[in-house]
Amino acid sequence: QVQLVESGGGLVQAGGSLRLSCVASGGISRLTAMAWYRQAPGKQGELVATITTGGSTNYADSVKGRFTISRDNAKNTVWLQMNSLNPEDTGIYLCNAVVGTTWGRTAEYWGQGTQVTVSS
Repeated sequence: QVQLVESGGGLVQAGGSLRLSCVASGGISRLTAMAWYRQAPGKQGELVATITTGGSTNYADSVKGRFTISRDNAKNTVWLQMNSLNPEDTGIYLCNAVVGTTWGRTAEYWGQGTQVTVSS
């Protein structure tokens, strides 16, 4: 069973920083595109950032210039460095990945999410 586990969330004051990590494990033969999403009650989920195997990145306009996504293919890990946080960044951040498994399946997987709370 492929699992994605996020960590690094917490409570931070506006203007502060957090670094989220996501580690994929469990029968992985190939890890392709990875992404971070966020969601908050009553709001539509937002694709925050994506990164390809080769390292090409894309960001939502709302986080561009403040957030940085990166990955280590050897460790099956993706990070999201979040700087200049504001209360609008509050939400649950979820890791997403397209994974090729050792048993021959390719599918999209989601982590359980990590809570980020930014106080004013």
